[in-house]
Amino acid sequence: MELNEQLKAIRTQLRMGMNGVVSQSMREKGMTYKLNFGVEYMRIREIASSYKKNHELAQALWKEDIREFKILAGLLQPVETFYPEIAEIWLEEIRNIEIAEMTCMNLFQYLSYAPAKSFHWIASDREYMQVCGFLTIARLLSRKGDMEERTANEFLDQAVCAFLTGGYHVRNASLLAMRKYLQHSEENAFRLCRMIEKFAGSENENEQILYNVIKEEVDYL
Repeated sequence: MELNEQLKAIRTQLRMGMNGVVSQSMREKGMTYKLNFGVEYMRIREIASSYKKNHELAQALWKEDIREFKILAGLLQPVETFYPEIAEIWLEEIRNIEIAEMTCMNLFQYLSYAPAKSFHWIASDREYMQVCGFLTIARLLSRKGDMEERTANEFLDQAVCAFLTGGYHVRNASLLAMRKYLQHSEENAFRLCRMIEKFAGSENENEQILYNVIKEEVDYL
């Protein structure tokens, strides 16, 4: 099937599963797209399963500002041909938390260069590049476990700074990554606690929130 025919077939399948209520709800929550069919994620995955991973198709899907196309792009992109320079282009074009989460879950965490690149991303001044960096690190910690001490120190420095100074989505992503890190071992929990113990009783709201959240997480372990 030719590329244009594939795109047309996918669009037809999405129209059959469109949900205007879901689409409207997303718009009200600030998740805006040029086109949003409101199709549920499980249905999007079903559509993806009927196609083989295909670089050309995934790239064509990503170029469209259509919610379901972008999610499908992450599902259908082969990791072998998703070079770092292409990843940078995609990151520049991520403008909402849903696509950030979906792309990290379906693609970024499986990239061979993800461990190194994610640290480059969390050091960025671009909101969703930071978000994707922390979300990818969280996924890698869940899948692969721990990180070396020097790397961990760099990560924790960046994560704490991002939580204290970043926007809403950056804070949530950095906190998720910190949680995944401390859940791995008592040593990790101890290292993070040592870093944030100075925030106990702080008059800075974000410092106090971070201290309380981490303390509660550690007490729960």
